[in-house]
Amino acid sequence: MVRRMEPSSAALRREVGVAGAVLMGLGSIVGTGVFVSLGLGAGLAGAWLPVALLGAAALAACNGLSSAQLAAAFPVSGGTYEYANRTLGPLSGFTAGWMFLTAKGASAATAGLGFAGYVLALLDGPAPWRVPLAVGTIAALTGLVLSGIRRTNVVNAVVVSVTLAGLGALVAVSAGHAPGAASVPSLGNLPPVTDVLQATALMFVAYTGYGRIATLGEEVVEPRRTIPRAIVAALIVVLLLYVGVAGAALWVLGAEGFAAATHRSAAPLQQVALAMETPWLATVLAVAACTAMAGVLLNLILGLSRVLLAMGRRGDVPAAFGRVSEGGTAPTVAVVATGAGVAALALLGDVRTTWSFSAFTVLVYYAFTNLSALRLAPEHRLYPRGVSWLGLSGCLSLALFVQPTFWAAGLGLLLVGHLLRAGFRAVSGTPS
Repeated sequence: MVRRMEPSSAALRREVGVAGAVLMGLGSIVGTGVFVSLGLGAGLAGAWLPVALLGAAALAACNGLSSAQLAAAFPVSGGTYEYANRTLGPLSGFTAGWMFLTAKGASAATAGLGFAGYVLALLDGPAPWRVPLAVGTIAALTGLVLSGIRRTNVVNAVVVSVTLAGLGALVAVSAGHAPGAASVPSLGNLPPVTDVLQATALMFVAYTGYGRIATLGEEVVEPRRTIPRAIVAALIVVLLLYVGVAGAALWVLGAEGFAAATHRSAAPLQQVALAMETPWLATVLAVAACTAMAGVLLNLILGLSRVLLAMGRRGDVPAAFGRVSEGGTAPTVAVVATGAGVAALALLGDVRTTWSFSAFTVLVYYAFTNLSALRLAPEHRLYPRGVSWLGLSGCLSLALFVQPTFWAAGLGLLLVGHLLRAGFRAVSGTPS
């Protein structure tokens, strides 16, 4: 039997409106996806990269609409972990939550190290400072999340604005630049369809931060109205941004040049700027990359802590994680634990997550999102069931194009998670 939500005194305060939710979504989405993965996609899809971006956006839209109506029906923290618990059962819920924690925990550490690396490169600082700077940044942003969603939202708005301004400058400058090795999609340069589909799976990962809006369902004002609008708005902005940036890179470097720049450099967009002989733009993009990594890290700490909060409430982790501060501003123990876990991973100094592994985990996660949406009662459904069926079939189909190695790694981590859950529940006496 599913446990009921605690009384409202144990709930977080609703302080996020439509604009704040959109900015949270943008802060979660625009990061490594635009600064690195576009180049990886170009290596697979070539000049057909915009097609992969459009396909990934269509799937993200279906999944986003499923998330939106679930968040409207169940406006609590936890995202798909909570939705699957309520509609599919506790084992499905835990599977979704565990996949989120494992993948996004490593992603948060990677974002911290990426931020430190970009800052040191920008300031020409010593490389050995990378790990201490990453850990210090994680600690500072954890403290910000502890202070409450209102202050977090203000900082996120500033960070996102700087990132968007930098990327907008790249698109604007490239429009007036003569084409280099420009690539235009044609049947003559069509890569293997399997490569385009694999690129679509990788590009889908670059959109997935919109789920953070649903994860914050307990802190959003008028969730039935705010969450759907914010998710749709965030996806539209990101699609336009990605297509613009990808078009600029393909226009200046061509597909092969863009892919080569990604493999050769940790900052391929700066290579695009240098190819246009605009060093000032390379500096602007370096600053934008720093703010993008900081924004991703901030929103991941926020999202991870809310999933831990929901898991604590249901007994899948110690109950202390499910407690909210007296003023209802933050789940203190969950936030501190999240920050400590991410910092511990960053201390390794070389957290090598891959986009293929991320693709597997998020495709599984959103498959559960769509399954949960299909189980909604008619009075809670905001969109036709066909939207969720398209999202589910798209997730399962694209998962077939993820390399078997990453399937094995993901399933292995999932088995470990369920064993840990069973052990904890046995020790604590919590019914399974």
